[in-house]
Amino acid sequence: MAKHSKSIPGRGLRVADQIQRDLAELISMELKDPRVGMVTLTEVQVTPDYAHAKIYFTTLAEDAESIKKTVEGLSKASGFLRQQLGRRLSIHTLPELHFIHDTSTIRGIALSRLIDEANATRALDDDTDAAHAPDDGGKSPARAVDDDAAEK
Repeated sequence: MAKHSKSIPGRGLRVADQIQRDLAELISMELKDPRVGMVTLTEVQVTPDYAHAKIYFTTLAEDAESIKKTVEGLSKASGFLRQQLGRRLSIHTLPELHFIHDTSTIRGIALSRLIDEANATRALDDDTDAAHAPDDGGKSPARAVDDDAAEK
């Protein structure tokens, strides 16, 4: 008798990775829906009972209308994709596929821009402070006070 799947460490992750590889190939090679263009699968999360799989994806066109059409196309094709997965995978339960647009790359780019802007502003502030600083022989005002107190 086969052991229970919980006794096999990481099996859920391996199944999710295999689903991601197979779906990426199926979408690029066999899916002919014009609503689904260049799609990159970023992650697959499978429930412990393998009943559902969340498939996160990104597209080249990141406008709301094309993302909506892509989600519609992938959702309509989920039955076909699930059937093709069934031919490739040998697991007891084939998960129902749920496609979700992954916004983490967009958020990452926005955060990177904010960090770059903050660094540029900081560099300008440092340059402005250095240009307006009095020439006291390289001493900061606090250090000049400390040195004066030490001399007395």
